[in-house]
Amino acid sequence: MGETETLSPAIPADVEEMAATVLREACDIDVRLATAESCTGGLLASLLTDVDGVAHAFERGFVTYSEAAKNELLGVPRSLIERDGAVSKPVAVAMAEGALHASDAAVALAITGFAGKGGPDDEAGLVHLACAGTGQPTAHREEHFGDIGRGPVRIAALRVALEMIATALDARIAPAAKHG
Repeated sequence: MGETETLSPAIPADVEEMAATVLREACDIDVRLATAESCTGGLLASLLTDVDGVAHAFERGFVTYSEAAKNELLGVPRSLIERDGAVSKPVAVAMAEGALHASDAAVALAITGFAGKGGPDDEAGLVHLACAGTGQPTAHREEHFGDIGRGPVRIAALRVALEMIATALDARIAPAAKHG
């Protein structure tokens, strides 16, 4: 139990272990997870479904690569995307909150960024992540991974995403521990 299979050749062992740990913790506290991904193209969702015995903690994933998909599937206002850009804190937060509302999950993680070279004014490796949880404030992180290539940016984003999910799960445990 807790071993990944499908992506193992491509995913570093530490990332696989982070995913297994997050899923075990989610199972232990009976929390379901959702993802909303753009630049990672569903890689986080795939990783969270690859861990035998605990993958049932994953409720659903949204791959919203286009602006239209962000709007249609997650309810991200088109005006927000037009004003701030698809790769921005407001859009990442709206994606996470949209995934939370469009699912039965208690914690939702969103990733939007430039895994490679975008347009002429786009910063390769700029990634915004947001983590929303029922009864919790939505957390945000802005990462500048640099022009290290699409694959390495995606792996780096997975690490941050799993850290953020772990933090959200820990916050759900802490209040119960204080009262217990």
